[in-house]
Amino acid sequence: EHPESSPQAQHIGVISWIRDRIADGEFAPGMRIPERLVCERLGISRTPLREAFKVLAAERLLTLYRNRGAVVTPVSAKDADDAMQLIATLEGMAGELLCKQITAAEITALQTLQQTMEQQFEARDLLGYFKTNQAIHSRIMQAANNGILLETHQALCNRFVRYRFAGNRSEERWHKAVLEHQHILMAIEDRDAERLRYLMQAHVLNGWRIARVHVGFGDHVGCGDNINNLTTLDSAL
Repeated sequence: EHPESSPQAQHIGVISWIRDRIADGEFAPGMRIPERLVCERLGISRTPLREAFKVLAAERLLTLYRNRGAVVTPVSAKDADDAMQLIATLEGMAGELLCKQITAAEITALQTLQQTMEQQFEARDLLGYFKTNQAIHSRIMQAANNGILLETHQALCNRFVRYRFAGNRSEERWHKAVLEHQHILMAIEDRDAERLRYLMQAHVLNGWRIARVHVGFGDHVGCGDNINNLTTLDSAL
């Protein structure tokens, strides 16, 4: 589990490792990060660990306390609901924008990532799948060619990483998510902006319906009206 040895690679590796532990629930909301154990596990000193803490605190994944160290920042159900609605809206906007300008090379890259993700699903490699899934969503956002949209989306995804990861803990939802991605890719290949906008939004919110149960927020009753009223993707396929 040791991050790469160069200082910059090590810095990025430590940040990524902690973010993954927050995503998969090993470091739960409200938990103090055990510095000594993390240093032993990663084979690093406390200096690079604390530098990573600063980055993750800026992303609001961690809160730093003088006497307690770094604590995983709790998130309210309302904030999570609001964030997922906004992420869905941003991804829908990106879908519309990219249809006007995505290149053949970018589509080929997405097709390759889709194949990798499906292989990871078949192997039940949840963390590997999630990372490839994130790469697909990032490629889609980048293809929209809107820097502010990309920056806002990335900040939200970093902060709420645990709540996106949790949706695929349901085997049924995980399988449906793979199918949804297949239809998203077909809409991209067809450059169907209206359908892609709908599919992107539905994909995020369908996952959140399941995820909010797994993170302890209960079912989607009480979410914002847009979440409750959005037709599920099943009816569109």
